Amino acid sequence: MTETVDCIVIGAGVVGLACAAALAKAGREVLVLEAAEAIGTQTSSRNSEVIHAGIYYSAGSLKAELCRTGKEMLYAYAADRGIAHKRSGKIIVASADAQLARLEEIKRAAAANHVTDLRDLDAAGLTALEPALVGVGGLFSPSTGIIDSHGLMLALEGDLTNAGGMVVLHTPVRSGEAMDSGIALTTGGDRPMRLIAETVVNCAGLSAPSVARSIAGIPSDAIPAAYHAIGHYYRLSGPAPCTHLVYPVPEPGGLGIHLTLDLGGQAKFGPDVRWIDEIDYRFDDSRFAEFLAAIRRYLPDIDADRLDPDYTGIRPKIVGPGEPAADFRIDGPERHGVQGLVNLYGIESPGLTAALAIGDYVSAMLRR
Repeated sequence: MTETVDCIVIGAGVVGLACAAALAKAGREVLVLEAAEAIGTQTSSRNSEVIHAGIYYSAGSLKAELCRTGKEMLYAYAADRGIAHKRSGKIIVASADAQLARLEEIKRAAAANHVTDLRDLDAAGLTALEPALVGVGGLFSPSTGIIDSHGLMLALEGDLTNAGGMVVLHTPVRSGEAMDSGIALTTGGDRPMRLIAETVVNCAGLSAPSVARSIAGIPSDAIPAAYHAIGHYYRLSGPAPCTHLVYPVPEPGGLGIHLTLDLGGQAKFGPDVRWIDEIDYRFDDSRFAEFLAAIRRYLPDIDADRLDPDYTGIRPKIVGPGEPAADFRIDGPERHGVQGLVNLYGIESPGLTAALAIGDYVSAMLRR
């Protein structure tokens, strides 16, 4: 059976739901297809739940623009909808003199991104804010925070439903075809079907490149390669050693093994960066000694016996090890030539922070 629909969003993670809600509020009839048994089971629920300030990214990049805009949108949305969140503040710690120059680079990047609230910290300033911390200097970001990501996704799903849209679970996209009459998608699951849509937004996260490759008519050279970097998180039992989020100076592939707090004040550390070939969330405890050593560079008194394996998350990257970090890719017809199709690739951190801004960006792109 073939059915015709106005707009299909592939993937019910936080970015897919934000895009779907924005399109539905703009008057589109939206159907979200999700392969899993629930919304947000992959990247959206396996991260640090941090609201980023937008200080690390290249000026003028999508990451910089959408993170900065999305941060303000997210704080306002969470307050309006009663979604649990907190402006906890973040400290970036330089553990050695050689890292102080990197702090200056971060300050310049933040200023270029119009983030003007960073504050310099010397060694005494670090200790004054967090007595357990050890470092030669740092930066304090007061606009960094944390949010209940599941609560956010439920609110976005509610917005979508209230605007007449819906999410269909257990419905993976198996193949597709770009046609003159629209984009045809064939789904799997318990009730396989063929759908023809005027508009398709590919927000499949880790699977976005493979979904794009399954749609005939998209040039192969317009689809990036997919790379996966898994990160491990350890939970700290007992009282947290700090009241703010604490990050080391960024490392290749990620922001370093950092301390974050949940909304109940429980501390966790992570993620590390390990490149993998397949999507596999199993926890590998074999590098615990390296993990612990990274934490002890800024929290030397941390008790190893209080750290317990918690969970893993996988970053949907579009560049491999050793390559410069990639910007978000939000590809419309001018990039791949298929009318009505938008592909989102490499939406890793700060994707959660930027989600609402990404939704508006995609909706505006399709209106144009």
